[in-house]
Amino acid sequence: MTQKKFVFTNRNLHALATHDPNSASKATEYSDQTVAGLKMIVGTGSKRFAFRYQTVGGRKRYAPLGTFPAIDVAEARRLALEMRAIVDRGGDPLEDRDRVKAMPTFREFVRQEYLPYAYQAKPGSAHDDESKFRLHLEPKWGALRLCDIGTRDVQMHHAAMRQSHSAGTANRHLALISATFRKALEWGRVDRNPAAGVKAFREENQRQRFLTSDEIGRLFAAMEAEPNQTAVSALKLALYSGARREEVLQARWEHVDLHGGQWWLPKTKSGRGRYIALSDEAKALLTSQSSLGTSPWVFPGRFGDKPLNNPRKTFCRVLAAAGVEHLRIHDLRHSFASLAVNAGATLYEVQDLLGHSSSAMTMRYAHLADAGRKRVVGKVGAVVTAAVRQAAGDEEDKAA
Repeated sequence: MTQKKFVFTNRNLHALATHDPNSASKATEYSDQTVAGLKMIVGTGSKRFAFRYQTVGGRKRYAPLGTFPAIDVAEARRLALEMRAIVDRGGDPLEDRDRVKAMPTFREFVRQEYLPYAYQAKPGSAHDDESKFRLHLEPKWGALRLCDIGTRDVQMHHAAMRQSHSAGTANRHLALISATFRKALEWGRVDRNPAAGVKAFREENQRQRFLTSDEIGRLFAAMEAEPNQTAVSALKLALYSGARREEVLQARWEHVDLHGGQWWLPKTKSGRGRYIALSDEAKALLTSQSSLGTSPWVFPGRFGDKPLNNPRKTFCRVLAAAGVEHLRIHDLRHSFASLAVNAGATLYEVQDLLGHSSSAMTMRYAHLADAGRKRVVGKVGAVVTAAVRQAAGDEEDKAA
């Protein structure tokens, strides 16, 4: 490449001849005498400004500034001087550009960095997170670099999920996106979290559905005629224990202590293991299950090497046979809590039985404790009345 040096002006740069296409080099490079490092690169059909410099570490670098005459000499010198100032302070003007070029796509970050972390840090929910990524987020953002996903993209996805799903589901997606970008921010992948400040939808779908005594009787009667008794037993244990569906399906015999009446859950939604106390009915059910084979799973699938996948079809059949409507498998857990409260359990005890990480989650069952509250209020009222009567009696004695 030919090297030439002179004071750049707009006029003399306009006058520069285009590069000879027959030359061995691809372009001709000219240097400005006014600003060290400012170059004009003249090709066969274009003229462009560039800045050449050397970092503190000795690395030689080339920074394109723009084409001429789209930017003129004054603008090119201003840009070059700004870069020169960064170099003089020991920095690298192309550091940000390099970081953006090296930035992973959304799919790469999720698959290679976030999900491996999630499976270690919060194994109870990582599978659901991966499902959300695979089904909803990667089809939209998979090929985009992390820095190319903005607040508007997050808001549009949040709104689209609300159109096709419940407000709660849309909010779970927003929470996952925010958690993903918080980690990307913490690990130096991005400069900001595009989900920060996006408001969650108001959730009015805190649906409460509890089985009545009559429905429980009809449901268990229908279960007797169901061919898939393994799935039936799993559903019964969900009602007897208040465990979540996946906790029941993933139950292993090595974690069940029938003699001690305990069932250990090594992985829960909160990420912490916990024990579940087994009632006599639950122990009888598990004892019956233990005699069916040698699978390590309490509720094995067809071949025994994997757990039962999903009892939903069985559940739908027994609901139809029992004439019970508008019930989800998760409502068996709600029904357990309802029965516990009605049996005299305090909300604190229900929180412990369900493994809730905070009392706020258990407060949804507070209205079921009305009878207990009325008894307490009645006792308080009786104490006040007795105190008032006692005081009135003392006054009468004094007067006498």
